[in-house]
Amino acid sequence: MATTMETQTPIVSVANATFRLPNSASARIIAAGIVIAFLHFASSVVVTLLVAVLLAYFLDPVVTWLEDWHIPRALGAFLIVMFVIGIFVFIGWVLVSKIDTFSANWPKFSVPLHKVTTAVETRLEGIEAHVSEIGPGDNAGSKAVQLTESHPFRNVVVSKLSGLYEVVLGATFIPFLLFFMLAAKRQVWHATMQLFPATQRTQVKQTLTDVSAVLRSYVVGTSMVAVTLVLASWLFFWAIGLDYSFLTGLVAGLLNLVPYLGVVLSFVPPTLVGLGKFTTIGPFLGIYAMLMFLHLITANLLFPAMVGKRVHLNALAVTVSLLFWGWIWGAAGLILAIPITATIKVLCDNIESCQPIGRWLGA
Repeated sequence: MATTMETQTPIVSVANATFRLPNSASARIIAAGIVIAFLHFASSVVVTLLVAVLLAYFLDPVVTWLEDWHIPRALGAFLIVMFVIGIFVFIGWVLVSKIDTFSANWPKFSVPLHKVTTAVETRLEGIEAHVSEIGPGDNAGSKAVQLTESHPFRNVVVSKLSGLYEVVLGATFIPFLLFFMLAAKRQVWHATMQLFPATQRTQVKQTLTDVSAVLRSYVVGTSMVAVTLVLASWLFFWAIGLDYSFLTGLVAGLLNLVPYLGVVLSFVPPTLVGLGKFTTIGPFLGIYAMLMFLHLITANLLFPAMVGKRVHLNALAVTVSLLFWGWIWGAAGLILAIPITATIKVLCDNIESCQPIGRWLGA
């Protein structure tokens, strides 16, 4: 008797809706490609939402504390959002004034910088001349064609205008999203619970609680590490008499937070400022050594103590996530890579079929 083998498609039921999951490898690859394409082309929307979510997790305890003092949640959320906006406006005003002063004195720093770049260009031209001597000879009838190079700074500005527009547009939506997330937290939480069957709501509630704890720990810990790095860099630059020590320490400290490449990027601000003060290489070597020391302390002591205890991600998972999300979203992906991966790990830990992935991420 002939038998017919039928491949059953997995079915997932969420509340009253039923979804069929693709069970073939090709269908899953196509679905993953669609998701990646969506994340790439809708980056401005997704990144804006994720930044608002992180800020909401960070500020929610403050709003809850105000609510305990009989302040309505909507009013407390409004006050907190306005306070955060005020802080960013004040920081922006300080930075603009510092940058304006620095730009007014730019000739003081541009002259030694021009000397350094000229020396490097001369050395490179000499190397190129030696290489051309051992290369094949030029044809006798060849004619030199001189190409007019466009202004590099102008090209960079023009190429970044669209990206700057997206950043500004997304930043204008973040305060509104943040207010609605904080003010309507209970309604959103209740609506989210209603998406799942009653038998699964306890597990979903525990999963969301774990996600909240991980994200809040990451934001708080990263903020404390950033403040520590900025203060340490500022005090060091002030102690050695570097001009614009606060602005330089702020930029170098924040750049030093970037994994792996951050320590090299943090060399740039004090190098530019130091060219107008130091004439020998010794002070620069001391600055680089100090920044490397701060980076090592941050990566091996501060970050594991303040963030790593709750995130529980291994170094390989962190590296892969930084490469992937950095490729998808650029600088924003580098910032959001760890919280996204930590959230994925929490979800995997609470879904039985995905627990091996969660164990691998935290191994």
